[in-house]
Amino acid sequence: MKKQKVLVVSVLFALASMISNCGTPAKKVERAQEEVVEANQDLVKANEAYMADIDEYRTRTAEKIAENEKSVAEFNARVENKKRIASEEYKTKMAELEKENSDMKKKMDDYKADGKEKWEAFKSDFNRDMDRIGQSFKDLTNQK
Repeated sequence: MKKQKVLVVSVLFALASMISNCGTPAKKVERAQEEVVEANQDLVKANEAYMADIDEYRTRTAEKIAENEKSVAEFNARVENKKRIASEEYKTKMAELEKENSDMKKKMDDYKADGKEKWEAFKSDFNRDMDRIGQSFKDLTNQK
């Protein structure tokens, strides 16, 4: 849809340019074609940057999810090493956080590129949820 809009705008710009510029009709058509090619190149570059942003974000969130998983493992090891039996409340909270962490990983894995605006909204929501989960892990593991 965005590609079509950019193409339409490019063609309209080219037509307006043709009407306002002096020169032969052949030169006007040639310039319009050049402008369309340039607009398409700009679109390709913007799409590449968008996809690179998604890939880079996936990498960063995978690291955060791995940190959360490490926190769970460390907490469980600490409980085992102290020969304490964690209360059911702690076990329940930890299980909930592990599930939320797993759900976030799936949410990131399942994300499909669907436009820059939706991507920015997704990132904002995802960051908020990841920060909340990370803080919950810290709060829970620092209590024991």
